[in-house]
Amino acid sequence: MGRIESCFSALRERGERALVPFVTAGDPNLPTSEALVLAMAEAGADLIEIGVPFSDPLAEGPTIQRSSERALASGTTLRGVLRLIKNLRPKLEQPLVLMGYANVFLAMGERNFAEAAKEVGVDGVITVDLPMEENKLFFDSLIEREVDPILLASPTTSDSRLEGLVEKTRGFLYYVSLTGVTGARKEMAAGLEEAVARIRKISDIPVCVGFGISTPDQVAEVGRFADGVVVGSALVDLIEAAETPGPAVTSVSEFVAKLKQALR
Repeated sequence: MGRIESCFSALRERGERALVPFVTAGDPNLPTSEALVLAMAEAGADLIEIGVPFSDPLAEGPTIQRSSERALASGTTLRGVLRLIKNLRPKLEQPLVLMGYANVFLAMGERNFAEAAKEVGVDGVITVDLPMEENKLFFDSLIEREVDPILLASPTTSDSRLEGLVEKTRGFLYYVSLTGVTGARKEMAAGLEEAVARIRKISDIPVCVGFGISTPDQVAEVGRFADGVVVGSALVDLIEAAETPGPAVTSVSEFVAKLKQALR
């Protein structure tokens, strides 16, 4: 049993839902990213999603686009992100999930990336723009090395496609709560509970809901029916607003603690 599966199993035994905060690696630099991840883990994060910066992040709104720009400007590369994971792995127990775009991972080579991810302690990989039907070698290479390829569903996913997604995803299914890009929103999309119930009818795979969730009240609401809640842009906003790394780490830690409390 991998770390992600073990995490959800333990949470279910305690009757809790997973808080999955997101940070872009290298925003504003890799040492600060390490401090941020450790602070989020200490504040109660159950899994941590680490974004690999990319020059053309099509699924992202302005907040995370700017974080990728800052990270790339600081010289962050995929190999640098993998070194970050290697440094973090002995210091925390939480599963670490990489989120990125296919070009970044495939440039290293499918098998080479999967081997490198396994070696440093990556638990799962979300590839936003790689459909499940494409590049079987990439997904198989991850699975062979016990790294979970995590697939995404959305409000426009058909019933037949959803059946394929729940069969092929590992660790959990990431449900994108809305059509559009990432970004904090004042109101959540309609129909989320029904969407998760639709998944539950065909699979018991854990379901984490993300995109647009940004407040403790919203986290609590989604936690009523989903196994986990992903919060990204609201945290990246705090990092961007801080003038120096110290206040960024403090504000993110305090906010993660509030978000986790909403799930207890």
